[in-house]
Amino acid sequence: MPILKTDFTPALPFRNGHFNTMYRPLFMKESNNYKRKRITTWDNDFLDLDFSFTNSESIVLLIHGLEGSSESHYMVSTANLLNNNKFDTVCLNLRGCSGEDNLLLQTYHSGKTDDVNFVVDYLVENYNYKQIVVVGYSLGGNMTLKYLGEFAKTLPKEVKGGIAVSVPIDITTAQVEMNKLKNKLYMQEFMRTMKIKLLEKAEKFPDYTLNKKLLYKATKFRHIEKQFTVPVFGFESSEDYWEKASCKPYIPKIKVPSLLINAKDDSFLSKECYPTKEAENSSLFHFMETNYGGHVGFMSSFTAKENTWLENEILTFIKNKLLL
Repeated sequence: MPILKTDFTPALPFRNGHFNTMYRPLFMKESNNYKRKRITTWDNDFLDLDFSFTNSESIVLLIHGLEGSSESHYMVSTANLLNNNKFDTVCLNLRGCSGEDNLLLQTYHSGKTDDVNFVVDYLVENYNYKQIVVVGYSLGGNMTLKYLGEFAKTLPKEVKGGIAVSVPIDITTAQVEMNKLKNKLYMQEFMRTMKIKLLEKAEKFPDYTLNKKLLYKATKFRHIEKQFTVPVFGFESSEDYWEKASCKPYIPKIKVPSLLINAKDDSFLSKECYPTKEAENSSLFHFMETNYGGHVGFMSSFTAKENTWLENEILTFIKNKLLL
């Protein structure tokens, strides 16, 4: 019954989920001197990987959330803490998220685990790491858990496990939450950046049919999916995409130690995104539910050095459960 207990109790203002969600990207600043490596994919596209080396035998692959990048604060802060504890890290910038548009019309989506599998294989084939750990946030966390379950039978022996944070593991119900008034500001920001990218794709690929009038009016993920994700990636509908991309059905298939950390006050998540039963029925899948933390927040104080609870939980799980 790997339900992990936690005593995470932040200072008063950080007990508000929205405050915690917004504080990290708005006020937490940190830098890392990444070394970028561009690799060519099997479909003649590219992925930008940002490495931080410490001469370790272990490397942690970090995957960002929707419209994030290796520069997202949670990525930088985790890379820095892991580096300080003698772990190499590599941040995967999903297609179109590294500051330069990718070459193909296809970019990424919540369930596109072939890119994760490709990067893991690249690390195995080109480096001498004895241990690889995958850590993902939000959309990247969904990809992490789905990858571990979907590729369970063919995982390289070097892959020791994974950790996922603030994950909408059931996209069908989570998208209902995202459409509620409480998430209007977040949705407006997601829509803003996604619309810009779709307009750029339409310019680059004249054969791609984009209804700009409908795009300008888009306020929900479904509106974007109908014009891009569904036709470009070959799904039958948004409902088909939600079902096939969600990692929840893959959790029972995971054969390596894994951890999901979700906060109760995460406004992005539905009740179906708290897999207590799945964890109780598994000896390998661990679930930690915090009372506070918001969405990829987990801030506890206005003092920056005290805001490493999440990063330390990731480090602790790696040391205690994955690298035995």
